[in-house]
Amino acid sequence: MRIRAVLALMGEIIILLGFAFVLPLIVALIDGTSIRPFLIPLLISVVLGIFLRLLERDPEIGTKEAFLLVSVAWLVVAIIGALPYIISGKSSLANPVNALFESMSGFTTTGATVLDNFNEPSRAILFWRQLTQWLGGMGIVVLAIAILPRLSVGGAELMSLEAPGPQLQKLTPHIRQTARIFWAIYIGLTLLETGILTLLHYFGLAPKMSPYMALIHAFTTMSTGGFSPLAASAGAFSPIAQWVIIIFMILAGANFALFWYLLRGEFRILRNEEFRAYVLMLVVISLFLVPMLIRQYGFSFLTAFRQALFQVTSMVTTTGYATMNFANWTLPAQAVLFFAMFLGGSSGSTAGSIKVVRWVIGVKALKRELLRAFHPSAIKPIKLGGKPVEERSVRGALAFIVLYLVIFMVASIIVVVNGPTNGTNLKLAESMSAVAATLGNIGPGIGAVGPMANYLIFPPSTRILMFFLMWLGRLEIVTALVLFTRSYWKW
Repeated sequence: MRIRAVLALMGEIIILLGFAFVLPLIVALIDGTSIRPFLIPLLISVVLGIFLRLLERDPEIGTKEAFLLVSVAWLVVAIIGALPYIISGKSSLANPVNALFESMSGFTTTGATVLDNFNEPSRAILFWRQLTQWLGGMGIVVLAIAILPRLSVGGAELMSLEAPGPQLQKLTPHIRQTARIFWAIYIGLTLLETGILTLLHYFGLAPKMSPYMALIHAFTTMSTGGFSPLAASAGAFSPIAQWVIIIFMILAGANFALFWYLLRGEFRILRNEEFRAYVLMLVVISLFLVPMLIRQYGFSFLTAFRQALFQVTSMVTTTGYATMNFANWTLPAQAVLFFAMFLGGSSGSTAGSIKVVRWVIGVKALKRELLRAFHPSAIKPIKLGGKPVEERSVRGALAFIVLYLVIFMVASIIVVVNGPTNGTNLKLAESMSAVAATLGNIGPGIGAVGPMANYLIFPPSTRILMFFLMWLGRLEIVTALVLFTRSYWKW
């Protein structure tokens, strides 16, 4: 194990993170609020990063070191990212456990919060909260690969371990160029959403969507994060603004490689089986909810469809926004949203959870096994987009689904046993939804942890567990869990 090389590259990532503190620091200067919450972490990041960087002059890493670097980097980034909350000393975020929870929720684009009063933190703190999600959406390590030359060595392994989904699409021969393409598309879509929402504001169609609000909500839409500086979340904005957010949530949950091909005049997005399944899934589940919402609230069809599509898209893409408090929906409607938590967006997107492509492969594998039940000698390869899928990839998809569900069940038992902080009884579905929301990087759960609530209802030990669940979910479980195997350290 080349520990010094891992630490040296970790130093590069920490320095890069340090420069991110400049943006909220500028906001603090504009508002006349304290710059200490950002200046101190900035100095710590730069000094620590330079010290680690000097440990190895020309660091080279292999697969083994890549697992360690990616896994530990996300923990270190979350710890440093929690410092502004602690140093500010204001709101529920000042508590170290809460600060770590909120920071990990931000960088992993989970969107679960322990903030109980949105009026207490300064605008600069809330801006940092939004920015953490945008930085984590496309990936801290992917950003480092795109910018820092030393990380291009072994970059393909690093990027494949961090990128969401079972496989990484290498768009160019050079992995650094691929990382830059992904980030360029990500930035471009963020600016496009910001521009459209700002125009709606100036034309009087979205009065509360100021340019600043447009920017920070674009941050957390494209990252499928869902943090908002407003307690009402996306429900604070006009219906047309919500439609724009729906469109960009759908784009954020799609494979970013498809946008690259689209820019080159290749319409693979229309032929992509995963994308078609993803869009069909959103529409079908939303239409299933429409009559339930009409019956409960007396909505018109268009209003019911907007509300259903927004909440379903938010859950499937693991964004976590909400336009209404679905904790008040009927039990069947909440059950539909709970089901949507386990679907996830596309591979190569900023979405979390299991991912559509794994479910597509899983369903096809099940159909094949049913066929073999009465045709044992049948040879039927599983195909995706007309191309055969390697059996190794099929086994990997099925193993991931099983592992994900096992971790979900074990963590749910722990959360139920720990119980809530105030002595009241949480419903089993509420505890399970909180686990699904943190492991799947979704954010809000059902009932007591709904979109207008927070996670302070859980004791510190449970919040620490959820801190690691968010970490596991963002790293697609295997990347992190492999560090706890004996074979990894003997390798």
